[in-house]
Amino acid sequence: MPIIEVNMLEGRSTDDKERLIQALTDAAITSIGAPRESVRIILREMPSGHFAVGGQSFAAKAAAKAAEKV
Repeated sequence: MPIIEVNMLEGRSTDDKERLIQALTDAAITSIGAPRESVRIILREMPSGHFAVGGQSFAAKAAAKAAEKV
């Protein structure tokens, strides 16, 4: 039973997440022959302040970018 975990920033629509779930399920079926009913998908959404790259959170980067526009 494949378990696919996805960590992503919050803010995507329910429809977007459903499309992602379907695409990941189809990929598991196609690539490893997993039966559809055995594929498990776990989506974890996190606020932009809880994810960072290069020592700066996405929230801080967005705030800095917004300040540049002013």
